[in-house]
Amino acid sequence: MRIFDAVRDMQLQSLSWRAAGWRIAFVPTMGNLHEGHLSLVREAARRGDRVVVSIFVNPLQFNDATDYRHYPRTFDQDRQQLAALGVAAVFAPDETAMYPQGREAVTRVEVPQLTSELEGAHRPGHFTGVATVVTKLFQAVLPDIALFGEKDYQQLLVVRKLGADLNMPVEVAGLPTCREADGLAMSSRNGGLKPAERRQAPELYATLQWVGQQWRAGETDLSALEAAAMARLADAGFAPEYVSVRDATTLRPPRAGAPAVVLGAARLGEVRLIDNLRIGASQPQGAGAVK
Repeated sequence: MRIFDAVRDMQLQSLSWRAAGWRIAFVPTMGNLHEGHLSLVREAARRGDRVVVSIFVNPLQFNDATDYRHYPRTFDQDRQQLAALGVAAVFAPDETAMYPQGREAVTRVEVPQLTSELEGAHRPGHFTGVATVVTKLFQAVLPDIALFGEKDYQQLLVVRKLGADLNMPVEVAGLPTCREADGLAMSSRNGGLKPAERRQAPELYATLQWVGQQWRAGETDLSALEAAAMARLADAGFAPEYVSVRDATTLRPPRAGAPAVVLGAARLGEVRLIDNLRIGASQPQGAGAVK
């Protein structure tokens, strides 16, 4: 397994692989790898001839400087896990390599429509940072396919729109969220939960499941349903930020008969958790009661 920290060196390696006719599958990460990341890597190996994983904690997507400084960095452990899975290359640039003129001077990429609400409203500038770094990573790795987890559902849609709008020759694939046995979505941030909080944390997913049940039963008053879900999380000890039912493709208000997704974000102690659940189309016959 080769490790690259310079953009040009990564590009030259990818160009060599492409010239040999090999398909490059790419998994972008910020490191501190868990089973969710590793499942993406294993799937990348099935879909490509050479797998590249990036490890870069991107400062542009953090709207909280303390959160950026405290984000867990475990490069040696990550490298060992990736080598064991047969990864061909790790692209691990530092901030200077990615932003040689400084983060304030870098050209930024904006994705309209999908980024103003939900995570975009609660984390100003976050998706600009995501879109900018993904564009730069795609230009460095030159992948044929890039794999993302659906836990960051809004991010996945943003990246897909980014690739389509900028005519990038990259297939963007989303894989289902990996969960712990009790339903908690796997995340690098889960390690920050205290033992009692860790026991509480699965309630976020349980609440999204409850919303899905009400939706499929025919509940049409989304404001009441979302408010009830927020109250349920607050009663469970969370500081909820949003629970929202949206169209699964556009993230606009759900259309009759179209697939929907419920998304939620809440703080538990010092940790911010996000999750989502595809809930299908509503059943218009017989409204379900919100209890």
